[in-house]
Amino acid sequence: MKFKTRLRITLIIIIVLPLVLIGMAFCAIGMYLVNVQKGMPPDHMNYTFMSENMQEIVNSTEEVYRILQDQTKKDPSRLADKEYLAQVSSDIARKSTYIIVRKDEELYYAGNESAASMIFPKLPDYGEGDLSEDSGYYYDEYDKFVKQIDFLFPDGSEGSVFVVTRVNALISKHLLIDMIVAIFLILVFTGIMLTRWIHKGVFDPINELNVAMTEIKEGNFEYALQTDIKGEIGDLYRNYEDMRLRLKESTEEGRQNEKQNKEFISNISHDLKTPITAIKGYVEGIMDGVTNTPEKMDKYIKTIYNKANDMEKLINELTFYSGIDNNRIPYNYHRINVADYFGDCVEEVGLELESKNIRLNYSNMTQPDTLVIADPEQMKKVINNIISNSVKYMDKPQGTIDIRILDEMDSIRVEIEDNGKGIAQKDLPRIFERFYRTDASRNSAQGGSGIGLSIVKKIVEDHGGYIWATSREGEGTCMHFVLRKYIELQGGK
Repeated sequence: MKFKTRLRITLIIIIVLPLVLIGMAFCAIGMYLVNVQKGMPPDHMNYTFMSENMQEIVNSTEEVYRILQDQTKKDPSRLADKEYLAQVSSDIARKSTYIIVRKDEELYYAGNESAASMIFPKLPDYGEGDLSEDSGYYYDEYDKFVKQIDFLFPDGSEGSVFVVTRVNALISKHLLIDMIVAIFLILVFTGIMLTRWIHKGVFDPINELNVAMTEIKEGNFEYALQTDIKGEIGDLYRNYEDMRLRLKESTEEGRQNEKQNKEFISNISHDLKTPITAIKGYVEGIMDGVTNTPEKMDKYIKTIYNKANDMEKLINELTFYSGIDNNRIPYNYHRINVADYFGDCVEEVGLELESKNIRLNYSNMTQPDTLVIADPEQMKKVINNIISNSVKYMDKPQGTIDIRILDEMDSIRVEIEDNGKGIAQKDLPRIFERFYRTDASRNSAQGGSGIGLSIVKKIVEDHGGYIWATSREGEGTCMHFVLRKYIELQGGK
């Protein structure tokens, strides 16, 4: 869930839920109080079964009731004194309680005349008020609680004094207290619920992300976070996973590169050490006078020259490798005629192969005007590196290298095949990896830096082509690479 949606829901809950719960609480408390007070028979109510609210109603009339009852026992004639009755009414603490005095069937006195006029016709007759002190009358249509005391006027007339309490005022006061408690509990409940919801939906995921980031900081890239959550939190989880996987891949690649760099330096050091040792040996031989004939001198000088060339080749590979690593290989693309270019290359390498007793076969099956866009120097490096590998791993007395140029509609395919010792199937998928070597042993004849084929792959791919190899152990290896043809649009456009 998005944060905006979560905030909107939170706002709605903060406003609506308390209002709904308060309304429900108000209705429930009101119904409870009303039902409690309507639960007794209207003509006879036993206070011991009443709720606290009803007891408050009884208590509110009890003081006045006892004063008037004591007066009827001592001197009932005073109840005929309106001044005395007015004094009693004024002393009543609750304004919702007042007294009514009836003489025979007529209203003699009323502490609240407007209210008394409504309930007066419903009051019980003389003699019906001889009840216990814990009894009274409840008039639900008027929300009045009434207690009755009967007495005789000085002239012998029948009289009744009624203590009347308005119930709704008492209920409202008690309801106010209950509602304050209910509102407080509702707000606490709403706050706890929202806090738990926000904590679960926001803070818990953030804490998990914090733990995960701590693991990443400490180098543990295996701490995964999976989630089906939508919105910003889900996006954070997924972004963390992407970051973790990329960091893991980058770290592993860095470690691999570091390992390969160390191996490369070791290989280069070894390969440089061999010709340097040879050069030093031949130079020492010359200095010691071993070359006492022109033929020996010429042989020593040529050997030193060849070893120096080997060193130069290794240094050039190192320089080129640095360019590959920083994507700074210089390319000068030209339109190249396939037949002419590969013909020249074959002629150039043919003499060297012939001196090593390797037969070179060449066939071109493309049209004479077939063109490609390529850098002649870099493409020559591709051919030379592949042929150098073939020569390096040639194990037959009579070596053979076949170069074929095949036409494949909108591209050409170059195949360079030898009859050397071949490559094991388990090694074949990895021969284009940087620093990978199929031979475990290190020797001057089959050493190498291990980056020749990775350079070949890089150059071919930078030309928009692709390269692969097929091989069978003991029979030889064939390198295939494809280059797109250059096709001029009709009309010269």
